[in-house]
Amino acid sequence: MALLIMMVAVSSPERLQKLLAAAGLGSRRAIEDWLRAGRVAVNGRIATLGDRATRNDAITVDGRHVNLAPREARREVLMYHKPLGEVTTRRDPQGRPTVFERLPRPAAGRWIVVGRLDVNTTGLLLFTTDGELAHRLMHPSSEVEREYLVRVHGEPDDATLRRLQEGVRLEDGYGRFDRVERQARTSSHDWFRVVLREGRNREVRRLWSAVGFEVSRLMRVRFGPVSLPQDLGPGNARRLERDEVDALLAACTAKGEP
Repeated sequence: MALLIMMVAVSSPERLQKLLAAAGLGSRRAIEDWLRAGRVAVNGRIATLGDRATRNDAITVDGRHVNLAPREARREVLMYHKPLGEVTTRRDPQGRPTVFERLPRPAAGRWIVVGRLDVNTTGLLLFTTDGELAHRLMHPSSEVEREYLVRVHGEPDDATLRRLQEGVRLEDGYGRFDRVERQARTSSHDWFRVVLREGRNREVRRLWSAVGFEVSRLMRVRFGPVSLPQDLGPGNARRLERDEVDALLAACTAKGEP
């Protein structure tokens, strides 16, 4: 009698928030809230925070089955040139325009914003359908560089620039720029290019304010290996090519959490 042996690939159990984020359902933080609220079920049982599952399990959110196709088959990454006046939330109580209104539809899943820019900050925003990738890019342990062009009122001296690189006390701990380079000077303003490796709320503005200078213009020009193209005008978006996505993955896995 011939014995037929079938090799079935069984994936290792993963935390539910990681598994669902990888499938593009949302960020880990949002999915953790779903778990606390009892919105997620695994094989018919309400899941709790800390539960694990595999892609072979039947997972539902609000009673609807979830497509757990491998993230590589679903992953899209989009760059967007955020104009002045748009907010980075999906809806705004004040009725202001949001960045999501201009985006093209993804092939599957939904767009997850990678970090945020405040309403008065312009420049490069990244979006992805891969919640796990978004988590890694934003996680402090990944230390992905963010680069900005900054215009400040006045003329900071060299001692002030050294303070900004050595560390300045903020209300949520010390912050610093990895690099500060003067770009241009006018009669009333100085332009700088600054780089930092974390994404705390309004950190660039708060660092300059802590040393006595007000930011009058702020534009993000780079996130990790991805730079804002000169030909991508405000309000326009472009999908990243495969090699650009691979570069992003490399940037956030070199030091990122396992």
